[in-house]
Amino acid sequence: MTPKTEESDGGSGGTRESGTPVGPTLEERVTGALVGAAVGDALGGPVEGYSPDQILQRHGGRVHGVVGPWNGDDWRTARPIAPYHKGDGHVTDDTLMTHALIRVYATVRDHLDAYALADHLVPDLMTNPRWIPELEAEALPLQRLFLAEKWLVTRIHYGHVDPREAGVGNIVNCGAAMYMAPVGLVNAADPAAAYAEAIDLAGAHQSSYGREAAGVFAAAVAAACAPGATPDSVVAACLSLAKDGTRAAIEQVCEVAARHRDFESALTPIREAVTPYDTVGPDYRQPSLAARRPSRLHAIEELPVALGMVVTAGGDYRHSVLGAVNYGRDCDSIATMAGAVTGALGSPVPEEWSKRVAEASRLDLWSPATALTEVAREIFEKDVHRRRAHERAFAGLGGR
Repeated sequence: MTPKTEESDGGSGGTRESGTPVGPTLEERVTGALVGAAVGDALGGPVEGYSPDQILQRHGGRVHGVVGPWNGDDWRTARPIAPYHKGDGHVTDDTLMTHALIRVYATVRDHLDAYALADHLVPDLMTNPRWIPELEAEALPLQRLFLAEKWLVTRIHYGHVDPREAGVGNIVNCGAAMYMAPVGLVNAADPAAAYAEAIDLAGAHQSSYGREAAGVFAAAVAAACAPGATPDSVVAACLSLAKDGTRAAIEQVCEVAARHRDFESALTPIREAVTPYDTVGPDYRQPSLAARRPSRLHAIEELPVALGMVVTAGGDYRHSVLGAVNYGRDCDSIATMAGAVTGALGSPVPEEWSKRVAEASRLDLWSPATALTEVAREIFEKDVHRRRAHERAFAGLGGR
């Protein structure tokens, strides 16, 4: 019998009952998300920490692509960035950590938990030298990481803390969320599963709303992979899972973002909407005394703003990422998240950007996507097998 087909009702495509994709395939979505995240990271790096007005003055207008270091040729010594070469297409620790997590998936070839980070990610960061674009040298990834990410090594390797609880005591920031796109991709189209897996993983790194953001970002990427997904459906999936201040911040920011159709007009309103939930305060480089402490009332700034930019841009990659970049503050992570979500939705990453970032960073941005797609398929088959086994066992109990 010829199978009935189900066409998409819009968005980024659907699937037929036969399994033939309508719209971007799994590999295309995984590639879009990972390449999109890396490019967003590289575009945001050189203006990280500054305000929209400072960015406007420094560049004589808004940033519309790859730009050089904030301090030009003085990047090696100019504070507060030295010794990192941020700009000229160099990715930051967001991408380095994302690729490190993909290597863990490629090794384990199944769902991950906090112990997988302890057994695989931590040793990789400590022992395997890799090219670090911002240092323009080969070095241990650990030497590039911010202190909040070094916490993983301090607590797990040196402190021998239970990996599930190692994130407790760390400053609460976006450090775990920024590299959780792979979790959403191996759970493509299943936001609840992505959320649960990321929450487990992130316990090794973060607590409170930093851990919550990791789960919700993974869910956003998984939701963006669903056939027919739209910015609104992604936000709805996030709101169905997010808790406490994170949920409130996403709801408020996206409600404001929906009133705008260009990032220029949205920059100030989005910042005003997230301000009540952000603990860092108005001066990004001089955080308030209450900054980054556990709270059920607050949220990291990066995820709500990223989702807001996706909504304002209608899911368009270029405009979402440029909105994130020109927002300033922690804009490399904001653009990483916006790039991952819009890339997973199927919005194309500008080729001139991806090629330049790959060349400047000396990274193959596409092979990690190929590897993760293969792993995602393997994990799905294992999930089906496990589900069928459970169904048989439940039926044997007279459960149905």
